[in-house]
Amino acid sequence: MGGLIGVEVIKKIIGEKQSSGDLFTYPLILAIIIGRTGCFLAGIEDHTFGNETKLPWGIDFGDGVLRHPTNLYEIVFLIFLWFSLVLIEKKIKLKSGSRFKLFMVAYLLFRFFIEFIKPDYFFTFGLGMIQLTCLAGMVYYYKVILFPKQLLNG
Repeated sequence: MGGLIGVEVIKKIIGEKQSSGDLFTYPLILAIIIGRTGCFLAGIEDHTFGNETKLPWGIDFGDGVLRHPTNLYEIVFLIFLWFSLVLIEKKIKLKSGSRFKLFMVAYLLFRFFIEFIKPDYFFTFGLGMIQLTCLAGMVYYYKVILFPKQLLNG
């Protein structure tokens, strides 16, 4: 969200009106996948692991506790999102900037919900800081959520 805010502020300052997010969507997905792979390999020291689980795919990150592999969940989600965006664009002509908006809404929703199975400090309404940030992002993209037809070209 910080990067989005920075880009939007700079674009406002220089008067740039053209959407640039579509260019960064797939590289950003790939970068997050690479980052989450690093988080997974870092083990317990990274502090991005999930809560304890009894599920058969729980992973011991080095502390003797089987935990949700939230990094792997995110990687799988991002791969699914990548292919979903490709399929959507093959079937539907999107307006410029719509790919990035779809990515952001989907990713913010995913991050909001995945945080419930991570150990976190919870604040207002039982939500953590990342969840509050995700909600702020979804408010920013409320038109995409409420009026998805605005993403279509034509």
